Amino acid sequence: MISTLMIIAGIITFLMRYSLIAIIKPESLSVTTKKVLTYVPSAVFPAIIFPAVFLNKNQSLHFNTYEFYAFILALIVGYFTKNTILTIATGLVSYWFLSYIL
Repeated sequence: MISTLMIIAGIITFLMRYSLIAIIKPESLSVTTKKVLTYVPSAVFPAIIFPAVFLNKNQSLHFNTYEFYAFILALIVGYFTKNTILTIATGLVSYWFLSYIL
């Protein structure tokens, strides 16, 4: 019963968000609006990543964790290779390796 309600809630949430995107025609947007919208992923992604990497369970900053070291390694790989898949793979593998070792 609970899983059915969760699926229904997920579908409703998706449809509400998608309907706003589907209604807007890209050619109706101004050049300025299109330019501003290109910054949205760059603004949202750090907001998702920051708590997972830098905050511990008490919601205080913590830099001496394997999440942080895996993040730094992935950041270095991403900067030099400009390859998204390799960056994600590096972050995941280093996170798993460090969590297993530490």
